[in-house]
Amino acid sequence: MLRIGILGCGNIASTLAATMLQMTDRIRIEAVASRDKAKAEEFASRFGVEKAYGSYDELYEDESVDLVYVATPHAFHHDQMMAALEHGKNILAEKAFCINAAEAEDVFRLAREKHLYVAEAIWTRYMPSRKLINDIIASGRIGRVVSITANLGYKIIQKPRLADPALGGGALLDVGVYPLNFVLMATEGDTIKSMAGLAVRSDSGVDLRSTIDLTFESGIAAQIFCDAECRSDRKGMIYGTEGSLEITNVNNPEEIKIWSADRNAVLLETIPIRNEINGYEYELEAAAEAIENGEIEPKAMPWRETLRVLRITDAMRSVWGIKLGSELKN
Repeated sequence: MLRIGILGCGNIASTLAATMLQMTDRIRIEAVASRDKAKAEEFASRFGVEKAYGSYDELYEDESVDLVYVATPHAFHHDQMMAALEHGKNILAEKAFCINAAEAEDVFRLAREKHLYVAEAIWTRYMPSRKLINDIIASGRIGRVVSITANLGYKIIQKPRLADPALGGGALLDVGVYPLNFVLMATEGDTIKSMAGLAVRSDSGVDLRSTIDLTFESGIAAQIFCDAECRSDRKGMIYGTEGSLEITNVNNPEEIKIWSADRNAVLLETIPIRNEINGYEYELEAAAEAIENGEIEPKAMPWRETLRVLRITDAMRSVWGIKLGSELKN
């Protein structure tokens, strides 16, 4: 039984708690912590959690907690994960894992020293839909992949944490990481040859929307778009020489359509995607299995991939002149 302590009481923490309650054969919510004790108590009451802490230190010090699920704004992730690791806790941390690659490297170094499990909880990396898409590509059904497009946009900039550079705000680290991961999963094993990008900045200094263009050694070209001011069609397209794949919702794939390569493309097949619970269960199952087996990183999202994503977002923000979180102190 994996005993989980939840750090933070926001919407995503509530979603994961509801998921955990449907996995009681392998997982138990041991405790919840917030800097606001009343929030922690309300959360605990809602989900039937016995222990509610008014400080994060109390959660770290709870010897009955095996894994800390970090559900706070990503500007705080580095310090919180380092503290949890020092107390001997395994970690599952929401995306974006950290503000930048340097912070993530710091966390992974300590996790390796302590031999503790640490993983980025970007759910699309763990979902069965990833294997479905990659299996179709590998089968050659759409021929040789030559280009990919992926986008994700929601009207979210009104949320304080999205508008504030100190909290790691902006479209890229909140929603842009999904289409970026979509492209990297579809080009698994390929090497990035070049990258470029453009962003529109808000008055507060975060990116409202941005595009990233990647080319790969294989010859694949990819374009990624994200937006924090409007909802996009959230679509991913993988174009091959003999057909194409259309994926509805790169954030939580709902179906895959396979199209012919004709000028007037013909829909050849529609594959519905269904999750056992809601899609979040897979990252939790991966954590439970890895910890049981003494592994310190997940197979679905190894540390090198978390670092690769952050190095891309670091490079883009450097070009755009956007500093977030701890970077603002420099």
